[in-house]
Amino acid sequence: MSWTIFRGTFAKTLITMRRYLFNTLSGLFTMYLVFCLLFFGAQALGGAADMGDTLEGLVVGYFVWMLAIMAYSDLSWHLLNEAQVGTLEQMYLTPVGFHWVNAAYLVSNLMIQLVLLGGVLFLMIVTSGQQLVIDVFSMLPLLLLTVTGAYGAGFMMGGLALIYKRIQASFQILQFVFVAFLTVPLARYPLARFLPLAMGNSLLRRIMVDGQSLFELSGADVGIAFLTGMAYLVGGIVVFRHCEKVARRDGLLGQY
Repeated sequence: MSWTIFRGTFAKTLITMRRYLFNTLSGLFTMYLVFCLLFFGAQALGGAADMGDTLEGLVVGYFVWMLAIMAYSDLSWHLLNEAQVGTLEQMYLTPVGFHWVNAAYLVSNLMIQLVLLGGVLFLMIVTSGQQLVIDVFSMLPLLLLTVTGAYGAGFMMGGLALIYKRIQASFQILQFVFVAFLTVPLARYPLARFLPLAMGNSLLRRIMVDGQSLFELSGADVGIAFLTGMAYLVGGIVVFRHCEKVARRDGLLGQY
């Protein structure tokens, strides 16, 4: 049953992206255009305004930022859209339960986003002319560890969406907060490694910029990235479940 749900959700996501192809392509182009503005602006300023110590760090940081933005906004936008069209309550009435449907949606979207952002990353590398190491086997586990913290924020926002319905303004705030997490220097502020995205972004830079492999990284640093990501994910799920109970108690699932 779970495989059937995943296959159907995956197919639905692809069909939706193809049906609204202009919106899909314009979104990816906007991300690429913003990167060009940031990169060439940072280059004109001598590389001082980037997401790291070097222009290569900007490429890596922006790639992680794009993935994080998509990850945390997925669930919230999904719930908002379902509420707008009046099908949110029906999702809770499915035989397998809302949480299985939601999990299938998040996993299928993550797989598609990794492929799409991989294409954007290729364009970013070609445009910037920066030499980066693309070690998929080392990058993929760290990307998954890094994005778990963003999904934790997504669950929190999704829970608020169940109750307050319109929370789009807070999305913009979190985008700037994520930038701060990616740019904070861990050597100067050691406690910042426990922030979402910070440790994972640092490890990805060691792989993509310095050419290290996953097995050459410090086990303690990888452990911090794992525990931090899981802590924020669990915290987000707890907040979501609480908001879910409030929405059910107050009869908000069938309203918009």
